[in-house]
Amino acid sequence: MVADQQSAGIVGCGAIAQVLLRAADERALPFRFSGVSSRTEASARAFLNTLATPSPPFLDLPALIACSDLIVETAGGHVVPELAQLTFTAGKDLMVISVGALLEHPEIIDQARRTGRRLIVPSGAIAGLDGIKGACMGRVDFVRLTSRKPPRALEGAPYLTARGLSVLGLNEERELFRGSAREACKGFPDNLNISAAISLAGIGPDLTEVRIIVAPGLERNCHDIEVEGEFGRLRVHIENIPSQNPRTGRLTALSILRSIIDATSTVRIGT
Repeated sequence: MVADQQSAGIVGCGAIAQVLLRAADERALPFRFSGVSSRTEASARAFLNTLATPSPPFLDLPALIACSDLIVETAGGHVVPELAQLTFTAGKDLMVISVGALLEHPEIIDQARRTGRRLIVPSGAIAGLDGIKGACMGRVDFVRLTSRKPPRALEGAPYLTARGLSVLGLNEERELFRGSAREACKGFPDNLNISAAISLAGIGPDLTEVRIIVAPGLERNCHDIEVEGEFGRLRVHIENIPSQNPRTGRLTALSILRSIIDATSTVRIGT
């Protein structure tokens, strides 16, 4: 290990965090995980004990922030406001995976700017986010996202629960939602972080158009992004294989891992 190697602390120890920690356990990475903090201490410690020695320690949140250069949130949007306050106050940088929280709490973005700390949003399940960012430097006529997911990835979403709907047992595709990215993130908070990231990189959460389709028999989480403007037209099609959490694609965890490498490295390729 290099003496001045950058360190990252993980908040949460669910499916995404476990992928990141196993990756660090299996290969040499240009950074180190300084520790893990989680509300479910017993299960987090049990997982950490499955890693090779020495595994990252379990720490309380203040200790984790104190010993880390970068804090990586994988615990859900409900922790983001307080976590951002603690992290930025301590003079540390924050990577937010639950991107929808930034639409609910835009003051977090203002706080990052005010304190001069980095607030990092990984591309996650998205390909082409760099193209969207570039395109939106000029005139853009529309940004549209269509997401198709299997029923198990959408069942129990607040949008469906509030309407007394279940998607289990359907035998044909059905459009569940059409509206803005802001509305999509409220109704499907565990599914549509991709729409939040697209909207923040582009024309905003109220102008970004989102469709959500449930597709029985589909084995992958599929996303189609369309952007049109003075630059021309951009179209991206993504098919993500779900992780152990059906709401999250494997590409999401891999993208987060790459984002941590970029955030702690002196060399970065792409925007």
